[in-house]
Amino acid sequence: MTLKRSRFAMTKQIMKILVTGGAGFIGSNFIRYYLEAHPDDQIVNLDKLTYAGHLTSTKDFEENPNYKFIKGDICSVNDVEESMDGIDIVVHFAAESHVDRSVLDPLEFVKTNVLGTSQLLQIALKKKVKRFHHISTDEVFGSLKLEDPPFSEKTKYDPRTPYSASKAGSDHMVRAYFETYGLPITISNCANNFGPFHEPEKLFPRFITNLLMDKKVPLMGEGKNIREWLYAKDHAAAVDLILQKGAVGETYCVGGESKTNLEATLLILKYLGKDDSYIEYVPDRLGHDFRYAIDDSKLRELGWKPEHSFEEWLEKTVEWYKENEWWWRPLLNNRKIVDREEQEKLKY
Repeated sequence: MTLKRSRFAMTKQIMKILVTGGAGFIGSNFIRYYLEAHPDDQIVNLDKLTYAGHLTSTKDFEENPNYKFIKGDICSVNDVEESMDGIDIVVHFAAESHVDRSVLDPLEFVKTNVLGTSQLLQIALKKKVKRFHHISTDEVFGSLKLEDPPFSEKTKYDPRTPYSASKAGSDHMVRAYFETYGLPITISNCANNFGPFHEPEKLFPRFITNLLMDKKVPLMGEGKNIREWLYAKDHAAAVDLILQKGAVGETYCVGGESKTNLEATLLILKYLGKDDSYIEYVPDRLGHDFRYAIDDSKLRELGWKPEHSFEEWLEKTVEWYKENEWWWRPLLNNRKIVDREEQEKLKY
C-alpha cells in the first residue's frame, strides 16, 4: 500500500482537538499553551484522573468556553467514542510514565500504553480524524555510552524497562495504523520534561519540594546519569508546530539540554540556597539507563527552538514550586513514594 506523505496544515477554520491525559503534567501544560496560542479552537480533555492526573492542574483554564473536561479511560470504548465525537485532531499524552512504578507493576503499563493507545487508534480511524499525534519518549531508544552519537528518528528501538518497552509498543501500533490503514499520524519522541504542575514524585519536583521542607534529596547512584531536559512549554510549542508543519507519517525527536543528574541537583540546591550536604546518595533503580541524548535537527528545520536556556527555565520552575505550595503539598500528603527496596526484592 503506497501512501502519499503529505503535510497537514491547520487552516483558519476552528479546529476541535481531543487531548488525552490533559490533567497530567505535560498534557495540562500543552492545553494551557494551546488555548493561548489558538484562542478560537476547542479542546476536549479526556483524563481518567489517576494518581498523576489532577483537576487542580487545569484550574486556571477550566472556565474557558472553548475547553471541556471528560473523566474517562482510554481503554474504554464508550469513553473514547464519546470524547472523539466531532474531533479533528487527537493529541495523545495519556500514559503510565513513571519508570519506578513500571518496575513494580509492568502489566498496568502494557494495558494503558499499548492497549489504550490501540483503542484510541481504532476509534480515530472509525471517526476519520484529520491527525493523530502520539507523544512518546526518547527512552524507547535505550541507553547511550558517552561516545555514542545522539538518538535521532533513525535510531533503532532498544527499550530496557517495562515503561520504555510499553511506549515502544505504542509507537509501533501508531505507525502500523498509518502503514496499514492510512490513518494520518505523527509521533514525537521527547527528552525528559520539567516545569510547573510536575508530579512531586519525579526527580526535579521531588528534590525541590524536599528542600523546601528542609529535607535531603535522594540522588541515585553517583548522580552521573545523563539526561536531556526539556521545559514543558517548549515541548508544547514543538507539538503545536508539528501539527501545523509536520509531515504525515513522520516522527520528530524533541531535545533539550544535556546535564548529569548531579549537575541538575547542584543547580536546584543553588537556587534554594542549600549546599551539597543536602544530597543523600541512594542505590540505583533496576535497569537505570546511563545516558540519553537527542539530535532534534529535523524538528529545528521546521522552525522550533527552546525559548530559554535550561538554567533559566529551571530557576523559574523552582520559583513556581515556592509560590504554589497549595498545589503540591496536598499531593505529597496523600502519596507513597516508590521504595527502592521494593524493587530490589524483585531481582531474580
